[in-house]
Amino acid sequence: MRKLNTDYLYAVRELINNCPYFRLLSMNVLELSPGHALMEAVVEEKHLQAFGFVHGGALASIIDTAAFWSAFCDLDENTGITTVDLKLNYLAPVKEGKLIARGKRIKLGKTLGLGEAEIISEDGKLIAQGTSTLIVLPGFGFAGAPELPPKFI
Repeated sequence: MRKLNTDYLYAVRELINNCPYFRLLSMNVLELSPGHALMEAVVEEKHLQAFGFVHGGALASIIDTAAFWSAFCDLDENTGITTVDLKLNYLAPVKEGKLIARGKRIKLGKTLGLGEAEIISEDGKLIAQGTSTLIVLPGFGFAGAPELPPKFI
């Protein structure tokens, strides 16, 4: 059985947490493990819509990202994924604070995967829930990334 290399997971978290889109949305991946991802996003003024609530597009990005990364650890090395379908349920508005997103891989096959995620506010309220259908892309690694440690040991 393959074992994930913790040095690889650390390097990947550093890489993705410093990508421009993550910085734009003030998101960070806190934990990655087979079938799971834990993220946080800090609500800032730039995330708010005209009524002062976090914009649904920002919440959709957080859901999609948590679901996406929940499948990542189970992929073969030098294999990528991307979203082909995203379904969301917005359950409560949020104006401020830290949002926690938990992603869970439901299934990962040779060509398609399914992940789900939820966003919880600092006070424990369920803000949004969704699923992401992912297509598996063999031969695609990180774009422009420095050399990473081996994924598996």
